[in-house]
Amino acid sequence: MARLVRALAAVLFAAAVPLLIVTSTVRWLATDETYMRHGFRAFDAAERTGLPQAEIDRAGAEVLAYFRNDADRLEITVTADGQQQPLFSEREIAHMADVKALIRAVFRLQEVSLVVVLAYIALAVLWSGETSPRTLAKLALAGIGAGAVLTAGIAAFALTGFDQAWTTFHEIAFRNDLWQLDPDTDRLIQMYPEPFWQQTTYLAGAIIGGACLAVAAACGAYLLRGPRERERAAA
Repeated sequence: MARLVRALAAVLFAAAVPLLIVTSTVRWLATDETYMRHGFRAFDAAERTGLPQAEIDRAGAEVLAYFRNDADRLEITVTADGQQQPLFSEREIAHMADVKALIRAVFRLQEVSLVVVLAYIALAVLWSGETSPRTLAKLALAGIGAGAVLTAGIAAFALTGFDQAWTTFHEIAFRNDLWQLDPDTDRLIQMYPEPFWQQTTYLAGAIIGGACLAVAAACGAYLLRGPRERERAAA
């Protein structure tokens, strides 16, 4: 039984390493106001919506706050031509509730994966000593390798046709068609058009790939150092 528990813990650690990288990247991009404002300007959100840039920036900040607070509805009022009006329609508000549930799930997954990684290192390596640092490095490499295969498959699918990949993602992630918005009338998609998400997806892929390579390189260097040190000691 103890052996089974140790094996399960090792598998959970290996899986948590790439999961932590992916979810941390998503969490950063989903909550970074600087990146969001850059996107508004790069993809002409003010021109698309017909709203002042200051109102767009303020509304974007409220969207980010919505992902972190406990509000059920995203109700934002903006000023256009001297008049106050709701930013989003009821359909957009309902869709954002679905988006919030998805993003909050990613947040929880990131927190759980962080706990798993830290707990395994603390308990299995530092406290009990049942797992050596070399084994830890091998487990991390295994997790990175498995995660890289999965991520590469998703990336290849996205690169062959982002429009179809984006549609497939929404069909999997949401159980309704509220995400199907009209870019001519719906401000949500005017503020966050598909090219914005395409850029974000590619940026996330680059960050995740770079982080995985860094972890793999560190683990590989550590594993190679051991044999070299033993060779020098034998000489």
